[in-house]
Amino acid sequence: MNAKKIIFYNQKGGVGKTTACVNLGSALSELGQKVLLVDFDAQCNLTSAVSGNARKANIYQVLVGNVQAASAVQSTIFPNLYLIPGSLDVAGLPIELVNENNREFFLKTALEPLNSDFDYILLDCPPSLGLETMNALSWADYVIIPLQCEYMAMEGLNLIMRTISNVKKNLNPDLKVLGILFTMYSKRTLLNRQVVDDISQFFGDTVFKTIIPRTVRLSEAPSHGLPINFYDKSNIGAKAFSELAKEVISRVE
Repeated sequence: MNAKKIIFYNQKGGVGKTTACVNLGSALSELGQKVLLVDFDAQCNLTSAVSGNARKANIYQVLVGNVQAASAVQSTIFPNLYLIPGSLDVAGLPIELVNENNREFFLKTALEPLNSDFDYILLDCPPSLGLETMNALSWADYVIIPLQCEYMAMEGLNLIMRTISNVKKNLNPDLKVLGILFTMYSKRTLLNRQVVDDISQFFGDTVFKTIIPRTVRLSEAPSHGLPINFYDKSNIGAKAFSELAKEVISRVE
């Protein structure tokens, strides 16, 4: 087993990164994949979305060498789904690592021992292009770009693609864009449909066929500490993430 390492990256906040990470991870685990979620955002929303225990060993302690990565992995109440919790201290990492050699590779070094323990490792990036995100891009095999269906999406997407291209050139030549994932989609909104059409036309097969709809139940699920397939399996959001999981498996294998 060699884990497929996937990050969810968009420097804009509120585009559904954490929702996508949690629910894709849960959908993959439901298909029999052994999945580790890594909460690399100081807001720790992913940790609470799977009822994780943030008081135990976390990703910050792993990165600064206080604990081994394997010791920070905790099981969740969901079969095949594991977690390394987030920490508020992650926000201070850029200052702590600024003078370190190979500072873009701390995450890669820290998580390497876990590669043979999981089928998938999914990491939720912070909404910024700081040192934490550069570490994530240097570590990952694949990037999923969650994109809200709004007018400014194309402009932000061009910046994301430039960043990924620079990382490929300088830090991680094996990095690939697994797909652009439309989130919070409402087919009743003309603008949403236009954005999807324009970006799909421009980026072609890079865009996932699965589109994540805007639903109240999908928004509610994290406050109950449950992925959508456990909170409301009949919801269209749960069905969308199940389809996305199949699409991801077909793209990486």
